[in-house]
Amino acid sequence: MIHQRLESFLNKQRCTLLGVGPMSVNCVDAAIELANEHEVPLLLIASRRQIDSEEFGGGYVNNWSTAEFARYVIDRDKKGKILLARDHGGPWQSSKEVEQKLSLRRAMESAKSSYRADIEAGFQVIHIDPSVDIHGQPDVDEVLNRVFELYEFCWSQAQQLRQEIIFEVGTEEQSGSTNSQEALDYTLNAIQQFCKRNRLPQPTFVVIQCGTRVMEARNVGSFDAPVRVADELPAEIQLPKMIDICNRYGIFMKEHNTDYLSDAALQWHPRLGIHAANVAPEFGVTETRALVSVLENNGQTQLAERFLQCAYDSRKWEKWMVENTRATDRDRAIIAGHYVFAKSDCLEIKAEAACNLKGMGIDLNEHLKQAVKMSILRYLHNFRLVRAA
Repeated sequence: MIHQRLESFLNKQRCTLLGVGPMSVNCVDAAIELANEHEVPLLLIASRRQIDSEEFGGGYVNNWSTAEFARYVIDRDKKGKILLARDHGGPWQSSKEVEQKLSLRRAMESAKSSYRADIEAGFQVIHIDPSVDIHGQPDVDEVLNRVFELYEFCWSQAQQLRQEIIFEVGTEEQSGSTNSQEALDYTLNAIQQFCKRNRLPQPTFVVIQCGTRVMEARNVGSFDAPVRVADELPAEIQLPKMIDICNRYGIFMKEHNTDYLSDAALQWHPRLGIHAANVAPEFGVTETRALVSVLENNGQTQLAERFLQCAYDSRKWEKWMVENTRATDRDRAIIAGHYVFAKSDCLEIKAEAACNLKGMGIDLNEHLKQAVKMSILRYLHNFRLVRAA
């Protein structure tokens, strides 16, 4: 039913579906409100670092466990427009599994525990992504075997719980380049044969490398590049061929790392026939910038400085830096801001700021939520999910 509903919506709207990273409470609220206001399906794509089960200590977004997050969303999603999606589930996708240097077998067991909690909580889209391996680089067949094991496990759990789920599969880490047609065809054929043999439903989405990659606060992939990338077909030539392969197998193509692309590039998504695309860090950076701006513009400079220091000290910006970066400490703090929203120091700063701004007629969280809404709306308009009035 979920697959059929999405297929019907895509055929009617000729649009690209949007996956929104749940970067904060305000971001989650913004997505729910927009989906219900415009009556369009939106996916909330929670990575394991953002949201995970109580067993794994929850995640950095509001310190929510999987069950708490799902309950919050389901209670507020009055029209049932939000699809709860696990983004990048799989072995070593939790930082704890990496820190503990788990073996493959232990990491697979750990991933299954997380998936079980997802399905129990009511997640509807399960992304199976075994592309991370801290002990080596497995070949495509080994990766596919891991996909099959996790796929079968999740389906059996869903059947036991009488929960409807659909699958998203991805077998490569995002590099900013594009997939080869041969590799995609091989992967989809192997998955189709596996599903037929085991009488399982085909995946709804497959993740395709589309020439998108987020570093710092920009997209450094080839999709939006004005200059052609050496030894790589441009996206407007390569992607239609990839989409044709997906259509032949009856599987929707999903793009990750769509953040910061230009309006012109985003408008190409529905034209090319890209079925769905994920955006996450951009919404967190949008909210961080809005927070710093409203503080600095309303005499709360000291609170802004305290927040920026807290964000910088987290060092969560490190993985986003390009080589030979020119990013300032302020730039780094803004990139890391959403990681510390739920930290006690930041909560104290925000509480004090909210109190001070209220006296000036400003509702801080409403102000931040509106900023994120505008950022999400840019995608909804360009993806033809929401038509201009």
